[in-house]
Amino acid sequence: MWIRKADRDRKKNVISPMPTQLVSNEEFIPRPQSLQQKNVEHLITELSEVRSKKLGMDRRAFMATSMGMATCFLASNKVWGEAFEVDEAETWEPEASAEKWPKGEFFVMDVQAHFTDGYALNFRNSEFVKNMGFQLTNDKDSYSFRNFVKEMYFDSETDMVVISGVPGREKIRDDQGGVPEMRARGGGVLPSWLMAYARDEINRLSGSTRAVSQGNLAPNHYWDKVNNKPDKAALLEQMDRELTKYKISSWKWYCHTDPGGSGGGFQLDDDNAAMFYEESRKRGLKIISVHKGYSYQSRTLGHLANPKDVEKAALNNPDFTFIVYHSAIQHGPTEPNWLESNKYDATTGDFMWHQILMDIKKRNPNMKNVHCEIGSFFGPLVIANPTVAMHGIGKNIKYYGSDHVIWGTDCLWWGSPQWVVDAFKRFQISDEMCDKFGYKKITKQDKANIFGLNAAKIYGIDLKKARKPLAGDALDKLKLAYLDQGGQRSNDAYGWVRADD
Repeated sequence: MWIRKADRDRKKNVISPMPTQLVSNEEFIPRPQSLQQKNVEHLITELSEVRSKKLGMDRRAFMATSMGMATCFLASNKVWGEAFEVDEAETWEPEASAEKWPKGEFFVMDVQAHFTDGYALNFRNSEFVKNMGFQLTNDKDSYSFRNFVKEMYFDSETDMVVISGVPGREKIRDDQGGVPEMRARGGGVLPSWLMAYARDEINRLSGSTRAVSQGNLAPNHYWDKVNNKPDKAALLEQMDRELTKYKISSWKWYCHTDPGGSGGGFQLDDDNAAMFYEESRKRGLKIISVHKGYSYQSRTLGHLANPKDVEKAALNNPDFTFIVYHSAIQHGPTEPNWLESNKYDATTGDFMWHQILMDIKKRNPNMKNVHCEIGSFFGPLVIANPTVAMHGIGKNIKYYGSDHVIWGTDCLWWGSPQWVVDAFKRFQISDEMCDKFGYKKITKQDKANIFGLNAAKIYGIDLKKARKPLAGDALDKLKLAYLDQGGQRSNDAYGWVRADD
C-alpha cells in the first residue's frame, strides 16, 4: 500500500525539512527506508527535540527555521560522514546560518519544475500512468498551480523556473475539423498550452520574468500510420503554434514514449529527429531538453532513454544546445538494489548510464553543446548515499565543467525545493575522494554557475533584471506579506512511500 510521504511523517510525528527517505514520483514503486535513512531520521528527531525544548520553541516551528535545516545536515553527517558543511552553532543560532549562508547569495534557476493538475487533467488515470503498471487516486491540491507558486517562490530561494513538460500530444483538430480552443486541446499531464498559461500568469503577477516554459512537441507526436512516418504537416502546424502562440523557450523530449501511436520511440540521432532539428532551426529555437535515464515510463521502450544517442546528435548539430536531464542515471536510488542495478563500481565511482554520458565527453573534449542537468539526481543521491552523490557531481564537473552543469530539482515531487537548495549550498566533496578520483573541491563560483548562471546564459536571461527586487514584482510583495503573516514552509514531500515503512 502507498501513502504520501507527508502523511506518513505526520502519523509518525516525523518533522524534517529534508526528506528522510526516497519518494516515488509515480515513475517507480516506492522502496523501503534504508537502515541509514532510518538512523538519520531518528537523529533528526532526537537532536531537534533537545534544541527546540531548550530554546522554548515548538518542534515544528523549530524545524521550519534555518536551525532545523542545519540539524538535518548535522544528523546526516553523523550517519554518512562529512558531506555537508555545517557547524554545531548553526543548529542553535539562526544568525550563524544567516552569516555563513545568506539568502539570495546565488541566482537560482530551476530548469525542471512541474505541476500536474491543471484543468482536471486527471493525471493518475491517464494512459501514461496506467502504462507504468499501477493506478492511484487523484490528489489535485499537492500538485496544483497555486501550490506550485507557493512552494517554488514563496518557500524557496528559487528566482526563476523553467516549467518543464511531460510527454503528451495536443489535439490539432476537434471532431468538426476546427482548431480547438486552448483549454480544449488536451495534451495529457502538463501540455504546452498549460505551461504557457502558467508562465504568463506567474510573470503577470510578478511584473517581471520569473518563469519560462517548454514545449512538448517531439518527432513522433503526430504519426502517419499508413506510411509509417511522421505526419509532417501536423507536426509543423503544432511546432508553429508552440513557437508563435505559446512562445516556448525549449523543447522537452522523451525518446522512450509514444504519444503519436507510432509503435516506437525515437532517438536524438535518427532521421526523424534530424528533420525536427532542421525545421526548428529555421524557426530559431535550438534548445533541446531531453529526459535520459529513469526509464520507468515505458516497459518496452525504456532502452531509448540511454544517452548514447546524445553524442552524434550534438556533434551533427553544434549550433543546438542539449540539456541532458537527470544526468542520465539509469535507475536512480529507488531500485531495490540500485547500486547493483546501476553496476556501481566503488573503485572508479562509475555507474550506469551516467558513465555513458561521461564517456561521450571524454571522447569529445571540445564538444561544448551538451549540459548535465541534476534534477532527481543530486537530491535523491544525497539522501540515499552521499558518497555516490560526490561521484556524480564530481564527475559532472570534472568532465563537463561547472559551466555545463544545470540546476534542476524535479519539484513539486519533493515539495518545496528549499531543502535541496540548502543541501547543495553546503555540499562538498571530501579530500579523500578528491585525492583518489581526481575531483576538485566545489567552489563558490562552481555553485553559482550550477545554481543559475549556466541556465540563464542558455535561456538568454537578463540577470540584473531577474534578481532585482522590482517594485512591481507582485510575487516579492506577496512573499513579504506571506512571511509577515507567519507563513512557513510546509516541509511536506508530496511523493509516495510504502505505508508500512
